Amino acid sequence: MPTTRFCQLDIPERTYRRWQARSRAGQPKKGPWPRPARQSHREVVVALASAHPACRHRMIWAMARHAGHLVTASTVLRILDDQGLLLKVHHQRERRQLAQARRAAFAESPTGPNQVWQFDFSEYGATQGGTWRVAGIADYWSKYESGWHWSPTANQFDAITAVELAITEAEKLLGHQLADLCRVDELTGELLPAITLVTDNGGLFKSFRFGAFIT
Repeated sequence: MPTTRFCQLDIPERTYRRWQARSRAGQPKKGPWPRPARQSHREVVVALASAHPACRHRMIWAMARHAGHLVTASTVLRILDDQGLLLKVHHQRERRQLAQARRAAFAESPTGPNQVWQFDFSEYGATQGGTWRVAGIADYWSKYESGWHWSPTANQFDAITAVELAITEAEKLLGHQLADLCRVDELTGELLPAITLVTDNGGLFKSFRFGAFIT
C-alpha cells in the first residue's frame, strides 16, 4: 500500500509524524549526526589551540599532524569553531573600529612626535623559571620605542622609573628639556603639559605616588 502523502507539504505522513513528535519533545527534526572525526581529535586540537592562542587553524592542524594525528584542516577549523576558539570574519573590522575609538579619545590628534606617549607593561618568561616585566613607552605618532625598564615586578616604582628613562632619552634626542615644549594657556596663564601619557586602568597607574609624579 503506498504511503499517504500530505497534498500541501508533499512529504510522507510517516515522516511528518516523526518530525511532529520530535518537535513536541523539543528536539530538532533532523540530527544531530555523529561526528567521529571531531570527537576523536577534539581534546588534542583544543589543547594545542589553548597552548598557542596566537596560531590560526592551519598552524594548529600542522602541529596536530606532526604529533601523529590524522586529522584534516577542515576538521580542525570546525572543532575550533565549536569551542569558540576561532576568530570570526569581522575580527579585523572590530580592530579598526577600536582603533578609531582610541584616536577619538584624544582631545587633539597628535600631529608630530613627543605629543602623546603610550605606556604599558609586558611579561616574558625566563628559560630557567620566573617572569620578567618590561615597561615600555612608545610615541604614538612616530612609533618610536623609548628605553625599556626590566624588572621582576610591575608596580608604581617601576612605572615611575620607566617614565624617567623615557624623559631622559627624549631630552637626549631633542638636545633640550621637555619643559621647553610646554605652552602657556592664554586665558588662565597656566602651564600646559607638553606630553599626554596614555595608560590603561591598572592599579599602579592609579596609585597616588604615580599620579603625584606625573603632576
